Amino acid sequence: MPFDAVTIPTKRLTLRVLTYSDAHALFEMFSDPEVMRYWSSPPLTDLSQIHRMLDDIHEDSSNHRALQLGIERQADNLLVGTCVLYHFHFPSRRAELGYALGRPFWRLGYMQEALNAFITYAFETLDLNRLEADIDPRNLASAKILERLGFQKEGLLRERWIVSGEVSDTGFYGLLRRDWLERSPTG
Repeated sequence: MPFDAVTIPTKRLTLRVLTYSDAHALFEMFSDPEVMRYWSSPPLTDLSQIHRMLDDIHEDSSNHRALQLGIERQADNLLVGTCVLYHFHFPSRRAELGYALGRPFWRLGYMQEALNAFITYAFETLDLNRLEADIDPRNLASAKILERLGFQKEGLLRERWIVSGEVSDTGFYGLLRRDWLERSPTG
């Protein structure tokens, strides 16, 4: 399955390949200190960083190292966030899950809706067996989303990240394909 042709529709959203025309929306998201508060890197400071990021996304996609999609609102074709599968370990059918949502779109249910579709794609189309997520344990909203999706907290990795001089832990979450498929269809 070519990663550069993936489109996943949901009720209100479309998960789709990111393009260079998304640069300004991505910069707005990834330069926001609140969005990047619990990220593993500091907020971006220059639009050229987004262009390099998009180059990396396209290269990783064509080499099947990562699949990062934009989350677009269908009502107005506005890019509201991104979701990514990365650190694939194909022999074990495993990948890590990451996601970001622009601050104006928080608490509207968009990420839950997008990740429901993205996880279904990961397990059913990509035939993965396990997804993992590494979050800052202080990010309670992210923990709640993962738990609602059926992820289980599997551990705490102490002082795993140092970003802009701030040391933080990792809450490590996992979701198995069999657990996902046993869930109710409403999620």
